[in-house]
Amino acid sequence: MTLLRDQALACRDAAPAIAALDTAAKQRLLHRMADALLADTALVLAANAIDMAAAQQNGTSTAMLDRLRLDAGRLTAVAEAMRHVAGLPDPVGLVTRRETRPNGITVERVRIPLGVIAMIYEARPNVTADAAALCLMAGNAAILRGGSDAMHSNLAIAAALRRALREEGLPEAVVTVIDDPGRDAMVELLQLTDIVDLAIPRGGEGLIRFVAEHARVPVIKHYKGVCHLYVDRDADETLALDLLIDGKTSRPGVCNALETLLVHHDIAASFIPKAVAALHARGVEVRGDDATRILAPEVRVATDDDYAAEFLDLVIAMRVVPDIDDAITHIRRFGSDHTEVIATCDSAAADRFVKALRSAVVMVNASSRFSDGGELGLGAEIGISTTRLHAYGPMGAESLTVERFVVRGEGQTRHPV
Repeated sequence: MTLLRDQALACRDAAPAIAALDTAAKQRLLHRMADALLADTALVLAANAIDMAAAQQNGTSTAMLDRLRLDAGRLTAVAEAMRHVAGLPDPVGLVTRRETRPNGITVERVRIPLGVIAMIYEARPNVTADAAALCLMAGNAAILRGGSDAMHSNLAIAAALRRALREEGLPEAVVTVIDDPGRDAMVELLQLTDIVDLAIPRGGEGLIRFVAEHARVPVIKHYKGVCHLYVDRDADETLALDLLIDGKTSRPGVCNALETLLVHHDIAASFIPKAVAALHARGVEVRGDDATRILAPEVRVATDDDYAAEFLDLVIAMRVVPDIDDAITHIRRFGSDHTEVIATCDSAAADRFVKALRSAVVMVNASSRFSDGGELGLGAEIGISTTRLHAYGPMGAESLTVERFVVRGEGQTRHPV
């Protein structure tokens, strides 16, 4: 038996202790975890400094360094997110439907924990705390396998969370961190069908594909975010420009950042020069089609690969489209079912855009950066599912439960006895 399997078994065996907690106990635990995390601020930031130094030495991009970096403010935000999760409605035990059948039996649909959730992620050490909080609030145990780039940060955060578990008299194993960053360990984890109930990968396209190809356990994919902004012919140009700048430049290295701008032909001559100038002023490289480059000759040539790319950097692809239907066709071809935005003053165009696209999140006159569990009222998020299974879009605590049937009767039998 391997060390990893031993760790996973311990996590599974500890899971009932979390599933048995009532709402008040889970809330108390998450608040204690948040306190422990803040108490260890100096230790966590020192560990993060080691990871940051190694990443810089390895030539990691600026956008990815931003994902990795922690400071006191960000750590405070992580703790506040945990407190916010504690204040959300408890999904465990929620009766979502109840009906009485003609024979008198009562049929209920009740939410219960999934069990053991394996979270596999890269960079972003805040995921260690977010995933733990959401799993625990939903009554689950968590196996956390972060990448080597954030290993020191992840272990420091986990140490604080596990100390809080001890102080609450709960088994530390309900939050288990795998400190082996090797691919072999990941494959072993993904094949523990008798232990792991669900795996959620969160990271780059390469990680997602690796997990999907090697997993024997169920997987919900947090696939790449090729997010689009379509500026309709009837858009408010000032509003559209604000959505573009916020969506592309506020944090280009995150999955809800804009990667492609589509502009209706009728508004292109007015909007594109302003958009390109504003993007260039903020250091964004713009790549466009021929129609874009006629209006802004300084723009580089875009290829189909650019329209399919999740740049995660200060780069954006741009295209002029003849109408909303062509914009929808482009998104269907190149999109990743993550987040799409329309800027328009035409409610019919907005409705057409919303109904025609199946992406997990569709925005009307709002920034793509709102495609986030915290911003959409879920507290922290464990990821944004682009897999149309039991959860789709930003996943909070409720998405980490499933419905089962509870039937109550008074001795009814299906056949005479």
